Amino acid sequence: MERHVGTAPLLRVIAATCAALAILSACTQFPELDAVTEDTTRGADFLPFLPLDDLLAQTSAQPREDVPAIVASRVAALRARADRLRGPVLTSADRARLSGIR
Repeated sequence: MERHVGTAPLLRVIAATCAALAILSACTQFPELDAVTEDTTRGADFLPFLPLDDLLAQTSAQPREDVPAIVASRVAALRARADRLRGPVLTSADRARLSGIR
């Protein structure tokens, strides 16, 4: 009787090998990227990270009262733009010139 070896153990070995290679490549140094960094940015003072609670405390939660007017003006501008886009693309002179090309 011939015994058939399943492919599941082989797939596990391949998956484990790929995972090991991915983990090892994450530990790699990239000197090409370090060489791209300019000397001025290496010693620069970057902005500090701030806690989110402090940032939220600085904002005002009061709604703006001019929002309906802003939205209404944007709606009017978009409707006017849509009306302009609905018009003919070609002028009658261009249409006549192009119809004579056939």
